[in-house]
Amino acid sequence: MDEVVIGKLVHGGQGLGTLPDGRKVFVWNALPGETVRVRLIKQKRSYAEAIAEAIVVASPERIEPLEANYLATSPWQMMTFEAENRYKADIVKELYTQAKLDISPFIETTVLENATGNGKITLSPSAFAYPPRASHYRNKMEYSFWGDEDGLHLALHQRGSHGKQIVSGSALALPAVDVAARVVLAELTRLKVRAGDLKTLVVRCDQYGAAVAALFVKPSKFPRLKLPSQAKPSSQKDSSVSEGGGGLRGLRVYHSNPKSPASVRTKLIYELGDCGLADSLLGKVFHYDVDSFFQVNVPVYEQALETIRTYCQGDPVDMYAGVGTIGLSVAKKHVTLVELDPATAAMARLNASRTDPDARVVEASTEKALEYITAEQPVIFDPPRAGLHASVVKRCLEAKPPQIIYLSCNPATQARDLALLQAEYAVKHFTIFNFFPRTPHIETLVVLEFR
Repeated sequence: MDEVVIGKLVHGGQGLGTLPDGRKVFVWNALPGETVRVRLIKQKRSYAEAIAEAIVVASPERIEPLEANYLATSPWQMMTFEAENRYKADIVKELYTQAKLDISPFIETTVLENATGNGKITLSPSAFAYPPRASHYRNKMEYSFWGDEDGLHLALHQRGSHGKQIVSGSALALPAVDVAARVVLAELTRLKVRAGDLKTLVVRCDQYGAAVAALFVKPSKFPRLKLPSQAKPSSQKDSSVSEGGGGLRGLRVYHSNPKSPASVRTKLIYELGDCGLADSLLGKVFHYDVDSFFQVNVPVYEQALETIRTYCQGDPVDMYAGVGTIGLSVAKKHVTLVELDPATAAMARLNASRTDPDARVVEASTEKALEYITAEQPVIFDPPRAGLHASVVKRCLEAKPPQIIYLSCNPATQARDLALLQAEYAVKHFTIFNFFPRTPHIETLVVLEFR
């Protein structure tokens, strides 16, 4: 194995070093300042990817991971939480510097709420928001399966290989998620279902401990599972909730095209119980189901919503609206919600019918609903990792909405978009949110105002 010295962490989560042949190598399980021996998992002409198999010189920030399989889902378990937050801030600073958006005064300066008009962003300690705990925060997990002579097991894919690792749960998941996963596993075991007939199990729970699940299977017909009789409604709170006592209240079993490696919903085979959940955000109740998009770290998401509500100057248009959590949380009198997925749009309509603002739900992609971006209303974006489509950026520069509020799960694509938008917009607020502790994922929120 080659020995490599790690210089820094890069966007994506790997440590960056140089191989003896001069190629750059991106290394999992490595921290800045460490000397590691690596196993190459991908090789290209100009670079390689690897996993550190042995730590020759360890960083003082290295700690013992919570799980043996941590590289699969949360590869930053091996560093202190303080180091994680600092490295995330450093990565964001570098990405924005590359996009010619200066955020270099991070931490060393006081907050400057007003931009200088040249695209400069000034950060301070208050511009980084993170949860009080770094484990047991996720309200959603996706597990695979593994079968052997001992029976059927939950499993996760191993990074850098085509293999799987048997797990009993996740250190990142809320307890109710893993309780429900084990309930489904027990039913599959009772029915003697083969691992080869299964794809994945998606489980999500609300903040009260009730859980729902979606099982993706390869056959078009599947034996009927049973739900536990002790399942409780999500509105019922008691001492058992903290231990996942809300129960598995709903299950959908989907036939998923065996030719697709992803867990696609090809056909609903059957549904048991109630697959809907509800959570409170800023005092409003939002409904969603097992298939809906909903943020996985609710306490940190509430912080982001509070910040958006503070800075939003007027009733907005909410693009990529999901079930409506942002637009309905910040609007006072009316809001337009644009959402592509029909099932999610239906949930947005349900939520709109039960909240104060007058809401219109537009079932369309953001790229096909550009006419709703106007000079009269602020516009909110919470796009997928690819960021804003070029047509959306072009429309913003032409229509000139008074505010653009942009929550991103990929600061690299957000920085790319802001580099274009700064021609007409000044940055008024910027916050980094650690939605996903122990992982390299970063969320950033920027508030832009038309110059």
